[in-house]
Amino acid sequence: KKMTIMCERKECANLINGVCNQKNVRIRKDGYCHNFAEFKEFYREDNVVVMDKNGLPSIMVKFTRKPDAKPIHPMFIIGGEVYDEIFISKYKNCIINGLAYSLPMQKPATHVTLEEAEKTCFDKGEGWHLMTAMEHGFLANYSLENGTLPHGNKKLRKVSWQSEEKCETYDGARMLTGTGPDTWTHDHTAFGVEGLCGDIYEWVRGMRLMDGKLEIANNNDAAMPIDLSKYSSLWLPVEVGEESVYLVAEGEKIRFTTEEPEGINYDGCDWKDVKFEFNLPEVMKNLGLFVGEPETCIYADMNGERLPLYGGCWYETRAGVFDVKLSYSRYIVSGNLGFRSAYYRKKK
Repeated sequence: KKMTIMCERKECANLINGVCNQKNVRIRKDGYCHNFAEFKEFYREDNVVVMDKNGLPSIMVKFTRKPDAKPIHPMFIIGGEVYDEIFISKYKNCIINGLAYSLPMQKPATHVTLEEAEKTCFDKGEGWHLMTAMEHGFLANYSLENGTLPHGNKKLRKVSWQSEEKCETYDGARMLTGTGPDTWTHDHTAFGVEGLCGDIYEWVRGMRLMDGKLEIANNNDAAMPIDLSKYSSLWLPVEVGEESVYLVAEGEKIRFTTEEPEGINYDGCDWKDVKFEFNLPEVMKNLGLFVGEPETCIYADMNGERLPLYGGCWYETRAGVFDVKLSYSRYIVSGNLGFRSAYYRKKK
């Protein structure tokens, strides 16, 4: 029979909602557990309900930074200040009375531009925002490092290892939030962030291509309602040394380089086929711009401003948390494109 082991050591990384997640537990003679694992820089707490300015709830996944953790992950640095807690929507968001909400058994909002998605989040009140590229990169890295890359609602689920993984859909293809198995969350538990792989793409804020040059907002400043319009001066180049990073598409492959591309080009490939002409800078790793999931893909358009769409879609076989399309304008709308809100605050 399966035994549930309750534990009061809240500082243990193996504890979920007061329950040990280890299959085998050994207790030392002094009464302490051999499986104790101390959190490093940050840890995921239980799901919480956060109210917005109208007193309406969203179900959020809370990530807390250890006060003495060094270095400080840039996700927790907003406007030059260090914040202790970041809350990310557990589900893709629906829209109620013009505001974004993370709720189960909902049809996610679609057909919204980037700026419309931003407004539904910022209008919820102080600290609320559209999930940023830095926050998405954090989730992607978390999943990779813990061996829990999320499965999801994608074409591959009809065969192979996902043949038994199903969800409830509202149109025969796209899922109702909260109806997938635990493996569809970022940490493969019932408490994780759901829906990062497949189903519908997601807008994020704070990263773009501008004529092939990779640009970002500083740290996690995109969580604030700062001006990140097309011609804003707050966009900063991603650099290797003192050279800007560019993307080039050629021969059905993507290349990261420090050489400015000649002319306009567009293409994509699997991450396993991407070429890097430099050692990966820390900021690109934090953003999830590397070969985290080799079989997922990256597409890029070097013509003008292009904003990222993450996660892939229900009809794609190569969808995943590292899947990114840097090939659309901020004004694109689609029935296969949604978003999720996030929230930050100082620790109470």
